[in-house]
Amino acid sequence: MKNTRRMQRMARMNKHQVTSLSLTSLMDIFTILLLYLLVNQSAGTVLEPPKNIKLPNSIVEKKPRETLVVMVSDDDVIVQGERVATMAEVMASPGDVIPSIRDRMTQIRQSAVGLATQSEGQDTEVTVMANQKVHFRAMKRVMTSCTAAGYTKISLAVNQK
Repeated sequence: MKNTRRMQRMARMNKHQVTSLSLTSLMDIFTILLLYLLVNQSAGTVLEPPKNIKLPNSIVEKKPRETLVVMVSDDDVIVQGERVATMAEVMASPGDVIPSIRDRMTQIRQSAVGLATQSEGQDTEVTVMANQKVHFRAMKRVMTSCTAAGYTKISLAVNQK
């Protein structure tokens, strides 16, 4: 049989096979990636300080956990959103333990019920958010009051560099 130009052209066209992309495996990969990102996105909580507290900068290695928050500004001390002492009271207290802070933290610890308190030691954590200009003596008294209330693990909140 004679090879015509048309037959040669058809033979060349049939040699080129069209390759297709398997979208099923790509969709599986994207679904797993999406689920992974959604789960890990909510794992880290960000503590937003109020405008009157400017946190110091530091290199942070661990992500923050949800704990009791004590905010120390230039003017007052706030425990879990409730103002418990002014800075003048903190500096004028005769000892290192400030009774109003200790009493409020003890009250919160005794009233804590839930999943967070089921594991041993997790209810003894406190995060202190202090303005970077607060004097060390005031910070020492606040932290001593925290340990007097039974909160033995104290974390300081900082801005991540």
